[in-house]
Amino acid sequence: MKTVFRALFASLLLVATASAQQDADLAWTETLKSNLAATLSAATGSVVNINAVQETAFAGLIQVELSTGEKLFTDRTGEYLVTGDLFQAQSDGLVNLSAIERQKSVAQWIADIPESEMIIFEPEQARATITVFTDVDCAYCRRLHGDLEKNLANGIRIRYVAYPRGGEASEAYPKMINVWCSDDRQKSLTQAKHGQNIPSRECDNPVLKHYQLGNRIGISGTPAIVLEDGSVIPGYLEPDQLAANIFAR
Repeated sequence: MKTVFRALFASLLLVATASAQQDADLAWTETLKSNLAATLSAATGSVVNINAVQETAFAGLIQVELSTGEKLFTDRTGEYLVTGDLFQAQSDGLVNLSAIERQKSVAQWIADIPESEMIIFEPEQARATITVFTDVDCAYCRRLHGDLEKNLANGIRIRYVAYPRGGEASEAYPKMINVWCSDDRQKSLTQAKHGQNIPSRECDNPVLKHYQLGNRIGISGTPAIVLEDGSVIPGYLEPDQLAANIFAR
């Protein structure tokens, strides 16, 4: 019986210790987030929010993710800040751990977009899916859309999301709302990229949300082509080049 009580006591002690450790971990991360947010807000003159803090493979180095998607590094005190990428030295060279982490984040952010918010063109037999941040007034976006049939023939499923390059103040912004609010989004997108006027419409639309996500990813121009693994091809590629880039991975 004593053995049973000893085992039960040990189990309860282990649970209590683990719970206390979780509480302590939560306490320091919340304190660090609060302190860093206050410091960065004061330094920049605008409100800075912290999405997450987490320990890295480098002992004592903490990764900080801002609400903009930017990453910084600090210690547990938050006294020192470092910007840039974290590399790991391996026998065959350097591995950019930050780039790997960014790619994973992008893949997850894209996966979180409901397909109902996208304008999708389906091939007869899909071999790969790309998500394209597009602007209806962008010349190279129009060129990419002009390659639609060739890219579909290559088995590439194309999902468009909105990225009016100048944001809410741009001429493209209301045009893209009109496209996303139209009864036939595919037809309206094609017409808009041919320079045709789309009737003004208002609805609950994802244009601003898509634009903000593009900024979080770091997109600065269009078209920006996001592959399924989260890697980003910045700019236009000819159909054969695009297919080779996608299927070589």
